[in-house]
Amino acid sequence: MAERRIGIIMNGVTGRMGMNQHLIRSIAAIRADGGVRLANGDVLMPDPILTGRNRAKLEALARAHGVSRVSTDLDTCLADPKDEIFFDAATTQMRAELVRKAIAAGKHIYCEKPTADTLEDAIDLARIAARAGIKHGVVQDKLFLPGLRKLKMVIDSGFLGRILSVRGEFGYWVFEGNLQPAQRPSWNYKLAEGGGIILDMLCHWRYVLDNLFGEVKSVSCLGAIHIPERIGEDGKPYKADADDAAYATFQLEGGAIAHINSSWTTRVRRDDLVTFHVDGTHGSAVAGLTDCRTQSRVNTPKPVWNPDVPQTIDFFEGWQKVPDSQPYPNGFRVQWELFLRHVAGEVAEYPWNLAAGARGVQLAMAGLQSWKERRWIDLPRLEI
Repeated sequence: MAERRIGIIMNGVTGRMGMNQHLIRSIAAIRADGGVRLANGDVLMPDPILTGRNRAKLEALARAHGVSRVSTDLDTCLADPKDEIFFDAATTQMRAELVRKAIAAGKHIYCEKPTADTLEDAIDLARIAARAGIKHGVVQDKLFLPGLRKLKMVIDSGFLGRILSVRGEFGYWVFEGNLQPAQRPSWNYKLAEGGGIILDMLCHWRYVLDNLFGEVKSVSCLGAIHIPERIGEDGKPYKADADDAAYATFQLEGGAIAHINSSWTTRVRRDDLVTFHVDGTHGSAVAGLTDCRTQSRVNTPKPVWNPDVPQTIDFFEGWQKVPDSQPYPNGFRVQWELFLRHVAGEVAEYPWNLAAGARGVQLAMAGLQSWKERRWIDLPRLEI
């Protein structure tokens, strides 16, 4: 058994998502557990270098999580052949430029989505990565969540029959900053800084819909700015000019219809922060982040509409919970391990790549266009 070091430039991990999910719960956790064991018995050991603008923050984060290397000079890091992978979780607006530089430096690419803030840039990244022959991946974390993995198993088993419709509810109340501190950074609500829930979340819904229910063929989307003024990190009010809610309907290949509400201005009364209710000819399923429940055709109750008497049926009672039949590690970590195996040559096919990222941006741009023009937008198949 041999240990193989794999150097990773980790850019943007002082932010909430980059720090918690990618550094602490993925790369640091993999290192603490002794690396990724390959099929031949060798161990792949990630060796990250944390990059960003604030050295003090980087050094504190590195000390807390057993990382020995930090840098504020990204160009020098990209020039070092000892580090094979460039990872980016910083701002969307800078991502295309940084990924291009990393590809030019010969690095493999793993990055958050959206991969760019324009479709042209997203397609270009996928094309230049293909020409360069490097390996590339885009975070598509929700596919690796326990709830959606269980839902995928239910679908693959044929339990649902032909899928008719999908209803998704995502979101929670993000405080404006006056009554309580906001739990999301202010850039999310500023167009000039790449904010907006349509750009953020429709990239997610593209890979969820494509991989579980059917490729998205067209979209009708209505955005909204429900809270026009919020309080920033400096304690001062600012104009929130980016959409904080989106109400989108999707036509899928095969005929199913999906509708997903995405909102940072809703109060939760459902099983989880995101739920997908799927109806099919033979059964239905409801999945959240961790759990999935099903109801078969033979167990479906037969209600009769009568608004004059209290409802006698407990509609929650007739659902069965899909059991935890296997361990479900952190979804971000699962995808990181798959990508590391891909770079090591053990996983040949890796579909969650920059081309998939471009399809996500395509849907987000179509959603914004639909809102602006108040019409359905068809999504042609991207040629990459």
